[in-house]
Amino acid sequence: MQSTLDKYKTTIPVTGMSCAACAVSVESMLKHSPGVIEAAVNYANQSVQVDFDPKVTDLHKMDEVLQSIGYGLIVEEDETLAAQEQEQIQREHYEALKNKVIWAGILTVPVVIIGMFFMNSFPYVNHIMLVLTLPVLAIFGKDFFVNAWKQAKNGKANMDTLVALSTGVAFLFSTFNTFFPAFWHARGLHPHVYFEASAVIIFFILLGKLMEERAKTSTTDALKKLIGLQPKTVRVFRNGQESEMEVKEVQLGDEIIIRAGEKIPVDGKVKSGKSNVDESLMTGEPIPAEKNAGDAVFAGTINQNGSFTFIAEKVGKHTVLAQIIQTVREAQGSKAPVQKLVDKIAGIFVPVVISIAVLTFMIWLIFGGENAVTQSLLAAVSVLVIACPCALGLATPTAIMVGVGKGAENNMLIRDAESLEKAYKVDTVVLDKTGTLTEGRPRVTEWIWTDEATDYERHFAAIRALESRSEHPLAGAIVNYISTSKPLNVTDFESITASGIQGKIDGVIYKIGTYRFLENAQILINENLQSRFKELSAQAKTVILIAADNKLIALAAIADQLKPGSAEAVLKLKKQGIEVHLLTGDNAQTAAAVAQEVGIPSFQAEVKPAGKMDFIKKLQSEGKTVAMVGDGINDSQALVQADVSIAMGKGSDIAMNVAKITLITSDLLALPRALNLSRKTVKTIRQNLFWAFIYNLIGIPVAAGILYPINGFLLDPMIAGGAMALSSVSVVANSLRLKSAKL
Repeated sequence: MQSTLDKYKTTIPVTGMSCAACAVSVESMLKHSPGVIEAAVNYANQSVQVDFDPKVTDLHKMDEVLQSIGYGLIVEEDETLAAQEQEQIQREHYEALKNKVIWAGILTVPVVIIGMFFMNSFPYVNHIMLVLTLPVLAIFGKDFFVNAWKQAKNGKANMDTLVALSTGVAFLFSTFNTFFPAFWHARGLHPHVYFEASAVIIFFILLGKLMEERAKTSTTDALKKLIGLQPKTVRVFRNGQESEMEVKEVQLGDEIIIRAGEKIPVDGKVKSGKSNVDESLMTGEPIPAEKNAGDAVFAGTINQNGSFTFIAEKVGKHTVLAQIIQTVREAQGSKAPVQKLVDKIAGIFVPVVISIAVLTFMIWLIFGGENAVTQSLLAAVSVLVIACPCALGLATPTAIMVGVGKGAENNMLIRDAESLEKAYKVDTVVLDKTGTLTEGRPRVTEWIWTDEATDYERHFAAIRALESRSEHPLAGAIVNYISTSKPLNVTDFESITASGIQGKIDGVIYKIGTYRFLENAQILINENLQSRFKELSAQAKTVILIAADNKLIALAAIADQLKPGSAEAVLKLKKQGIEVHLLTGDNAQTAAAVAQEVGIPSFQAEVKPAGKMDFIKKLQSEGKTVAMVGDGINDSQALVQADVSIAMGKGSDIAMNVAKITLITSDLLALPRALNLSRKTVKTIRQNLFWAFIYNLIGIPVAAGILYPINGFLLDPMIAGGAMALSSVSVVANSLRLKSAKL
């Protein structure tokens, strides 16, 4: 739960929703409740994202409001327990639904057989069908009628209203004809019964819901996998004793013991021991990371071969894994812009359908001839059944849920549906250099010994000893490059700002620094080395010169190397028709070298943070949809300004908090995959909406009897019920295709 001084924002499970119109009802009731600032219901994952003022209301009061119209909230402080409770409720609901389908089917089959083949074959046939149909409606279809009544009491209507009206009217009409056939005989008409229609409609809709529930659970697989990465128990060394406890009992500062093969339960820093940890969840890197004392470890990652102890620094909701889970949950529950339009349509859809059904009944009653009453009833019932708006309500959220889940499985953390929907429009990408295209940490790329150097190992040890004392950012690159760690006594150490360092080891004076630093010390550099120095500098590398007793002994070239996939990622973006720009605060020479190496024709160097934002504004003023990719605090302004903001997962917390999409990997190839995922998700949403709208656009007129004057076709309510169920399942199935989509 996120909070500010005067409001809370949380995502909480909703119970009792059976259709898109239900979601609209829940949302409407909450929005009109005192203290609720905003509410957004996601029918697909049965949750509501709500902002409210805790001084005015709380979740329990909201639950009471929803209980009055047949819904409810799972109010549980622990979000994991709430998720478990919702899963338990859904599991029980699924089992109950399955039993209803089985028993409704057992009773419906004989009703259909009798109604279609033995209607007038033996006495009391109608009474037998009535007896078989009654429990289908009164027991297995009871929820439709109960919910419809609760909705009606509050002046609302949903899918249950359509089902209750259609099956109820057909059943009552048939019951009347069963007990009072003389009423129709006296008017020269045969009293038809439609018990099979009522039973089959209930059966098909229950079957459709069962298939829908089963399919919807598949859309949350990614979230379940993430939650499954959290171990349940942990060994803690506290007060001088080792004990096993639940992860939720771990406190900040606890010393935690991790053995080979175990999952790390919370975030922290290694205290003692060493191991290799599989961090592919966080980084996407297949190679395990070596962990020594002082290194960070993260919840959900897997220890491999060694054992170690670490100190807990982030627990509960504050671990990186917990934040990823919450972000995925909120993104799956958030609404794409197109869904807001769909919600409005769903909100007025049911009243419009009821009006069409009444109008259909009246037209048939007036112009239907000798069977006007029967045909008017059939047509009205078919309209009510076929128009259930489930497919319309599921079209967008199921695609969003699968898309966000697919992203999570491919190292893309998508924070909201709007970004996922908007990313497909991106035609311009602006890339930061350091940490985005490059690794973000300088490394020694070349080491050149001169003829003056003889004892390489002794020089390496001396150079490392001196650089270990330096505070210059590049010193670490040299220290990391030299593997030897022979302890040496350094005297007369001196650091000259912006020039270099010098010191004496075993009577030898070493000088390490810039070209000018050694030149000022009158240390000669021959033409060959000068040529090599210029060549390396032209490649945007920083060249460090090293001298011993006033003789040049080595050159070290240091650079922030390109990530392996950077050039390929840029090429893929270009193939997608996307314009790519490079913005960096680094110097023009370095920017030009990097831009040339990765194939970016347009670059800007020495750009301040505000300048990055201004550059994006300029692109937007030209009508372009811009995605900004960065990893540092200096990118935060540009990320906010961009249409789609994307952060690299190894970047600063501020950049990741600002960005709407985070690539939880150092591999830039995740960027074209993310944009491709957006395109495929939007395509799926459009397909779903097309079929949902086309289904109702064609189905309702056909059900109303528009084809009857042409070819005598009048849609049977049984077929309408089957078609309605199939439409919902087809939309969910189409969304699930995203799970196997190639990015």
